[in-house]
Amino acid sequence: MSLRNATIDVRRATSQIGSVSPVISIRHLSKTYARGQTALRDVSLDIRRGEIFALLGPNGAGKTTLINIVCGIVTPSAGRVEADGHDIIRAYRAARSLIGLVPQELTIGFHESVLATVSFSRGLFGKAPDPAYVEKLLRDLSLWDRRNSQIMTLSGGMKRRVMIAKALSHEPQILFLDEPTAGVDVELRRDMWQLVRKLRAAGTTIILTTHYLEEAEEMADRVGVINKGELILLEDKKTLMRQLGKKRLTLVLGVPLAEIPARLGAHPLTLSADRRELVYAYGGNGAEANIAQLLADIAEAGVVVKDLRTDESSLEDIFVNLIRRGP
Repeated sequence: MSLRNATIDVRRATSQIGSVSPVISIRHLSKTYARGQTALRDVSLDIRRGEIFALLGPNGAGKTTLINIVCGIVTPSAGRVEADGHDIIRAYRAARSLIGLVPQELTIGFHESVLATVSFSRGLFGKAPDPAYVEKLLRDLSLWDRRNSQIMTLSGGMKRRVMIAKALSHEPQILFLDEPTAGVDVELRRDMWQLVRKLRAAGTTIILTTHYLEEAEEMADRVGVINKGELILLEDKKTLMRQLGKKRLTLVLGVPLAEIPARLGAHPLTLSADRRELVYAYGGNGAEANIAQLLADIAEAGVVVKDLRTDESSLEDIFVNLIRRGP
């Protein structure tokens, strides 16, 4: 699947989602800052209700700008965004009340207690006090024992948990997680993804950006890749892995080969530099069905194989290859 085809898939996927009511609808969104820097170029995207959507891209690609526009923090230069049918500019309050945001940077009052901070954030959205809900939220994030602690006394990981609690305080339908696990400990990452699964099971739509691509590979339903302000790929994760992923069968030879035998010329084989391995690449090209014939031809060619192993590309491999090609 070429990058050109991937771009076509972006347009096709966007048009096909029209039959399913999206919880976020982005149309022809662009942003150029005062100094002339273009952060987004004609981005159109629908986020499905109840999905986990991973937005990937290198630093400066436009991910945070896109999130900040949807959350009402940055004004777009062109285009339209709706949150569950509410225009984010004309119906700002209605749209914003549906959205929770965990930004990259810590933005909390350091002299306030955890409980006061989360309760106050809930009130900002016009929600009536609900001590039982706030308690459950803090317990889910392992913050209840620190509820009376000043935020300034907390560790970096605990402060990140408070940010998540603030974002969830008003029970949003949509949750943005902008690099939520960057620089945090393994325990917090594990707790956070357990919470994400619970939220999705309860119907919350989750949009995340992450540099830990194994997290996106494990958690996401769909993946969008943005580079230089353009959405260059939009696809279901499983389909993406099948179409752009590559698999390899490595045959460890009992006797080194000087060259690949002519009898095996019909197979897409490469010989390793040390002449001790034959590598057969397949995946998405129909070559998987030819493995049995390959093994039979190897045996008839008298090639001695003492071991074999398989491996396949990860979402990280696909992402890196797409970014290298550029939009």
